[in-house]
Amino acid sequence: MRLTLAAVALTLPAHGVFVPGTSLAKVRLGERAPAVRAAWGSSYGVCDGCPRTTWYFNYKSFTQQGAAVELERGRVVAAYTVWRPQGWHTRDGLRLGDAEERIPAVYGALPRTDCGTYAAYLETATNAVSAFYVVGGRVWGFGLLRPGLPVCR
Repeated sequence: MRLTLAAVALTLPAHGVFVPGTSLAKVRLGERAPAVRAAWGSSYGVCDGCPRTTWYFNYKSFTQQGAAVELERGRVVAAYTVWRPQGWHTRDGLRLGDAEERIPAVYGALPRTDCGTYAAYLETATNAVSAFYVVGGRVWGFGLLRPGLPVCR
């Protein structure tokens, strides 16, 4: 059976939920590649020249909105949204597109890292770093990373 691009694209959640420190749209740090395919489908692009194996899942071909995972030895070490996909939110009610001031209102004071044209607010735990990315005063993306990885993507 041959799947159309539209059918496969629907496997990436239309309104993914970020649970800081735990998961991004049901993908967790340390999971194996088959678990990512089960959660997000098998229609992805592979980054050439990235430091780690990186899969990009986009809602439509030749567009940027979606999500990505980075793998080392077949296991997830980072998962993050790409280009502010509509409808994504945290389980605590922070939404992509919200004003930057909502981050401390929901999660308390968090350290802010400058990434050049954007910034990241970081919530650090023993096994994960949760990033809330901001562009132009708006929440632009979410990221879940293994500690020690660069937060500026």
